[in-house]
Amino acid sequence: MAPLIALLVGSLTARLAGFLGLAALDGWQPALRIGLALMFLLTGYAHFAAPRRNGLIAMVPPALPRPALLVTVTGVLELAGVVGLLVPATARWTAAGLALLMLAMFPANVSAARRGLTLGGRPVTPLGIRTAIQVVFLAAALLVLLLPA
Repeated sequence: MAPLIALLVGSLTARLAGFLGLAALDGWQPALRIGLALMFLLTGYAHFAAPRRNGLIAMVPPALPRPALLVTVTGVLELAGVVGLLVPATARWTAAGLALLMLAMFPANVSAARRGLTLGGRPVTPLGIRTAIQVVFLAAALLVLLLPA
């Protein structure tokens, strides 16, 4: 739930700053870039910080090899995405790449929910709620891709 809050609060705060005169944030596309960057900063960091890292490794579907390496690679991609979202010239390509990354990682969320795993000592988000949140994340990335800067 924290990534969703980061996306929403970050985007709304950035948009408010745009309304108040900060020219770089005057529009929904740059505001969403800020919200997504905050979200991916939070989730990317979790790929490296114990005990969350162990929970993320456990979430990798059992059929996939080297779950620790997969968690590391996806964490690096998420953190690189933070930088890419903050650079206007690369933001659209970055948003497209992050949308594809979210789609590629979603099966881990499905697997974790079906196996009743925990993350940070709490049960993972139920699949229906997690799917709805994932749609919001994907919509934000697609809006960054489609809205004028």
